[in-house]
Amino acid sequence: MSTVPAPTAPTPGQSPVPSSAAGSAAACAAPAAVAAPTPPAAAGPRARLDWRLRFGALSLIWGFSFLLIKVGTHGYAPFQVTLGRLVFGTAVLAAAMAVKRERLPRGARTWTHLTVAAFFLNALPFSLFAYSELTIPSTLAGICNATSPLWGMALSMVALSEDRPTRIRFAGLGLGFLGVLTVLGAWQGFHGLDATGTAMALLASLSYPVGWIYVRRTLAGTGNSHLSMTGAQLLVATVQLAVVTPLFTGFPAHFSFGPLLAIAALGALGTGLAVLIQYGLVAEVGPTTAQMVTYFIPVIATAAGVAILGESLHWTTPVGAVIVLAGAALTQVKPRRGTA
Repeated sequence: MSTVPAPTAPTPGQSPVPSSAAGSAAACAAPAAVAAPTPPAAAGPRARLDWRLRFGALSLIWGFSFLLIKVGTHGYAPFQVTLGRLVFGTAVLAAAMAVKRERLPRGARTWTHLTVAAFFLNALPFSLFAYSELTIPSTLAGICNATSPLWGMALSMVALSEDRPTRIRFAGLGLGFLGVLTVLGAWQGFHGLDATGTAMALLASLSYPVGWIYVRRTLAGTGNSHLSMTGAQLLVATVQLAVVTPLFTGFPAHFSFGPLLAIAALGALGTGLAVLIQYGLVAEVGPTTAQMVTYFIPVIATAAGVAILGESLHWTTPVGAVIVLAGAALTQVKPRRGTA
């Protein structure tokens, strides 16, 4: 769910420059990404096995995030779920920064832009997903998350002149949104679908590419490390939720251990550790391969929701999800030189 979009500029150690049409893995993490060179092909079998294991772990962590959100909302208000995941996620990144002796970025301009980025990439989508899962299955939320690349491609055609709208990308965009209509059962009049919850999940997915484009335009080349920028962004998002949460929710009358454990796992694993794993993957195998985690998230989210939470699954859900992912894959096809 979260996460980390593929970078477009190979600048290790610099500020994040995410692709506007990157995969929806960003749904569970922060927007910064490491653009390190791909390791030499001479890497041994053990190294390849290592990154594949980490890739699988990352897919599982982000795929299960939607289940954890659902469990968290069984005991706590959506804003409390979001605040909790941000607190635990920030703690993990703070520990990583301490180990690596990283410092928070400086400068009022940088922190101002980080405040906006934290809102669109963390505070807003995390809260919308938590609220959406009050009324829709975690399986549907996970599939809605997979629409982020589609929103990103549509927005990038307007906001980023270097992203050319090729015919293949246009086809992917149309196919992807056809998949969304299939998931929602549009020809049946959206029967049995909670419109508000579904709209919230789709808006959460739209929020990510808005944030990516903003980061790409404002935070490129600040000279700060990706870990520092991401840690600062999560810290700002935590402060934002710490201000908002008391205004809309009261203090919990009692603490439910199961939901609290789910929130802790959601934050520490899905919002903290996952970012660190993603850094390593991008550095070792490159952003294109690491971005493929996007296509496993809705599959795992659906399987987890059905097997563990007992959520019902109509045929339109898996069929529509496949169409969505196919469309998202087409939107990531880069144009050849000399073609339109």
